[in-house]
Amino acid sequence: MRFAAALVLISVALSGCANEGLRQIRGSGNGPDEFIVQPAKPLQQPDSYTSLPAPTRGGANLTDSYPLQAGVAAFGGRQQDPNGPVPAKDAALVQYSGRLGVTPGIRTSLSAEDAEFRRKQARFTQIRIVPTDYYNKAYRRQALDSYAEAARWQRAGARTPTAPPPQ
Repeated sequence: MRFAAALVLISVALSGCANEGLRQIRGSGNGPDEFIVQPAKPLQQPDSYTSLPAPTRGGANLTDSYPLQAGVAAFGGRQQDPNGPVPAKDAALVQYSGRLGVTPGIRTSLSAEDAEFRRKQARFTQIRIVPTDYYNKAYRRQALDSYAEAARWQRAGARTPTAPPPQ
């Protein structure tokens, strides 16, 4: 009996040693992943099999030469160059958002700072009994309590929209 209890205890303790990173997101079902499905055009038979181009690794295929742009269009988006000029209808928004200056390379800088912050917060997360999502625990001091913030603004006399009661 003691041997069986020790065996169970050791297996539970060792199962908590797996390090899958700070954020653990798992699907709850066995269904397909809807984010990997891409729309495809029907296959076409070529005029001549001898005139086909040589296949290239990572190259576009003849049926769907731009599958990501076709997917964007299928969901109602516009196909445009992401590094192209700002559309005229969004120019005022871009100008207003950059009124205090723009930091070049802010995304790269923030990504590096966030990775370092999560690395420091995850120092002792490798030891656990059950799988836990440590992302929210790492950022709990930086999280905003929406109900407390709404109450603060209401006390200050600001008009605030109604919110559902806290659960």
